[in-house]
Amino acid sequence: MTDGTGVTETEWTAWRTFTSMRRQLDVALERQLQRDGDISAAEYSVLITLFDAEGKQLRARDLGMVLAWEKSRVSHQVSRMEKRGLVERRECDTDARGTFISLTADGKRAVLGAMREHSATIRSYFFDVLTPAELESLRAASKRVLDVITPVNCDESP
Repeated sequence: MTDGTGVTETEWTAWRTFTSMRRQLDVALERQLQRDGDISAAEYSVLITLFDAEGKQLRARDLGMVLAWEKSRVSHQVSRMEKRGLVERRECDTDARGTFISLTADGKRAVLGAMREHSATIRSYFFDVLTPAELESLRAASKRVLDVITPVNCDESP
């Protein structure tokens, strides 16, 4: 039976449980990063993305695309991180309109310092409480949802 929305009570319960879990997991991971790495989840997202990038740098627009952030959010976040010495901006030699965001030595230390505890916290709160079959089901379901969402996001500029 639905409530006029076309969504059943079982579906609403699954949705509410999922969104509650996601929010609480985000909060728990944010606290861990603040406590153990003195960085925010947003800073960690930027740092780990740059850490994984070729040459430890990305163009600002590409960083925004990877993180699915608006241009202004990338700019403000990078400005805050520049002040802390975690990243630096460099002009693109081949395109005067482009800017590279690079990981600094302090940024690399920060992300490396946070990775171990962050991974352990994710393991404790997520991987260790799910069976291999549940993880595979979650992966497959997440991919199906992303496959539906991604074409929409690709049409929007970050």
